[in-house]
Amino acid sequence: MNNSFGHTTRLQNWLDRMKSGHPEAKNEIIEHTCERLRKLTRKMLRKYPGVRRWAETDDVLQNAMIRLHKSLAEVTPESPKQFYGLSATQIRRELIDLARHYYGVEGQGANHHTDGGEGIKRQTSSSPEPDTFEDWTLFHETVEKMPEEQRQVVDLLWYDGLTQPEAAEIIGVSLKTVKRRWQSARFLLRSALADRDFGQE
Repeated sequence: MNNSFGHTTRLQNWLDRMKSGHPEAKNEIIEHTCERLRKLTRKMLRKYPGVRRWAETDDVLQNAMIRLHKSLAEVTPESPKQFYGLSATQIRRELIDLARHYYGVEGQGANHHTDGGEGIKRQTSSSPEPDTFEDWTLFHETVEKMPEEQRQVVDLLWYDGLTQPEAAEIIGVSLKTVKRRWQSARFLLRSALADRDFGQE
């Protein structure tokens, strides 16, 4: 069994324990999510040294974990599929808030001088991720508005960091179906972001 499938098995055990009234299981679930969010936040912030003056990775991580903790207090996911959807939603919304807060029209970053202006200018590289915070906001908001089938695949592959075979197992569909939905989701993202390329086949 590979590492991610092992995580999924442990996650199901934690969910079962939490449902049975074991409060420590919730902490295990929260820790299970932390590293993935840390990687996503660093991916957003690494191009923007100016932003780091306003929001450190751990601050974003803490805020998202608070969101997830509150959500788990209101609902107990029955399966890894439900948890991954809940987790991805909280991660995505925290990253949307980060981009809006620091580089929206009234954002501190947009109205504050940074060395060389990095973080607010539009890049022209062919990076597989968005080049500006404006694009990051649009990226996450586009995912938020996707049809459920496409959004579910993006949640599992991009926000939760699973492989396509793992996503197919969790959703309960064929690998071919996951590939088709992922291709459709990428088309929606490219259309929203001026044909910029996201992810790999």
